[in-house]
Amino acid sequence: MHPGGRVVVGVDGSPASLAAAEWAADEAVLRRAEQLQFVMVTRDPLADDEAWETVGPVADRFAARRSGVLAASEVVHGDPTDVLVQFSDGAELVAVGSRGRGALAATLLGSVSAKVAAHARCPVVVARENRGSGPVVVGVDNSPHSRAALQYAFDAAARYGCELVAVQAWQDLELAPVVPPLDHELAAMRDEALRGLSEQLAGCTESYPDVPVHRIAQRGHPVSELAAAAEGARLLVVGHRGRGGFTGLLLGSVAVGVLHHAQCPVAVVRDARG
Repeated sequence: MHPGGRVVVGVDGSPASLAAAEWAADEAVLRRAEQLQFVMVTRDPLADDEAWETVGPVADRFAARRSGVLAASEVVHGDPTDVLVQFSDGAELVAVGSRGRGALAATLLGSVSAKVAAHARCPVVVARENRGSGPVVVGVDNSPHSRAALQYAFDAAARYGCELVAVQAWQDLELAPVVPPLDHELAAMRDEALRGLSEQLAGCTESYPDVPVHRIAQRGHPVSELAAAAEGARLLVVGHRGRGGFTGLLLGSVAVGVLHHAQCPVAVVRDARG
């Protein structure tokens, strides 16, 4: 974290975007951000008055009680994803709601939220319930994006003054389903996963000695294990792509899965290479 940065939040008047605005305002204070930008995007230039009537009160509501942060309201014409991705350039983070006001009730994740998480040039937080307690949970798999997520997660835990829970999920794909693994084989796999987890955590635990760390090496699918571990979490952090990703992949399957299923705010972090 570098104090003095910019926090951007997309606003459209929906309950989900209000949750994102509240989360972003609290986060901006904790980060000592230089500016908190509330951005309302409209495709219709004739709807500017309505747009300002939406974003203005939101900015007033969530910034007025948080001294020390300069709040700015923006109404921008264009595609919401494109605009928020542009605003992400040079920002500390972008916060979006889990659904926009145009989404169907049954939709778990809005298309704008998913696209911004895929394309933004900085960490993206898809905010749901704004929780003031609980640990920071991070998914680890030894990929470059996972290492970036780990750094982000430690920084967040230090900022919140809470525990960090590092989760490495593993699957016995080489043995199943033809030959069920024996107990000693499962124990060996778990020990190997724990060793790998400890190796990945080593540098961060030295840099953040005051952050308590709980390690979990769990057999199972990464999405289900991370969603379960984050049930009472303040924040879940995942890499933009995992170890199985490839260059052309926009967003890894684990990131997509937890964005759909986790009940807490989810941060998607890419490494410096994009």
